[in-house]
Amino acid sequence: MFQLGGDLPVRRLGFGAMRLPRKAFTSPVRDPESGMAVLRRAVELGVNHIDTAWFYRHEDVAANELIRKALHPYAAGLVIATKVGPLRDDQGMPSGQAGPGQLRALVEENLTSLGVDRLDLVYLRVGGMGGPGGESLAERFEALAGLRQEGLIRHLGVSNIDAAQLAEARAIAPVAAVQNSFHVQDRGAAELLPVCAAAGIAFVPFFPLGGGRNPIDPARLSRVAERHDATTAQVALAWLLATSPAILAIPGTGSIGHLEENMAAAEIHLTGEDLAELES
Repeated sequence: MFQLGGDLPVRRLGFGAMRLPRKAFTSPVRDPESGMAVLRRAVELGVNHIDTAWFYRHEDVAANELIRKALHPYAAGLVIATKVGPLRDDQGMPSGQAGPGQLRALVEENLTSLGVDRLDLVYLRVGGMGGPGGESLAERFEALAGLRQEGLIRHLGVSNIDAAQLAEARAIAPVAAVQNSFHVQDRGAAELLPVCAAAGIAFVPFFPLGGGRNPIDPARLSRVAERHDATTAQVALAWLLATSPAILAIPGTGSIGHLEENMAAAEIHLTGEDLAELES
């Protein structure tokens, strides 16, 4: 368990909703009934931290609306995190970035589509589809901090950022979570881990099982997987949970079978030998 924002207890293995509308940006739309079944099963398995975004949508299927239809009224203790900042282009790709004056409307879209009066956690996602760093987030984060003061947001996070941007955000308002690309073979954000752990900030890797520009090579995990009678995906998730107590993993899927496989990773306890092999 982890105390998200200091007051929201969540299991460290949660669920990411990005793959509910479609498997990838170039994939066809998924059956919405299947997505709602996955969400209900996730909650049955004990998930109480769901990560989503209004722009996780394709054609007439949207992750937020699936969450609302499947789970509303929400069970006590269910934490739903969302993110704002990206703007969709003509192809539906989140390639643009919202300015400070556009963030209220994006927050309100999330409130409406999720059917809530206050959002548990809102990340400011910066950098478009590029890597972290190279720009100020101050004005945009100040805008979100204002919405938090109004009571529309409980906790704030930042996504796709470097150490300087995290410090910039923390000088404006408390940061409850950081969401960056990170997995067993993509450790570019490792410098943020001790900072987050020391400050009680959750570190929430996106693409925890690889994806985008940084896929995982399963062959490098296979020997550890064989020792634990596990899949390489389960080992990748177990590695995240073993790496830092501040890490919250949010693997996503549109399949109940894959969901159950992912959740079983919490029962895998890697040895020192396993960790040394995976990190070599």
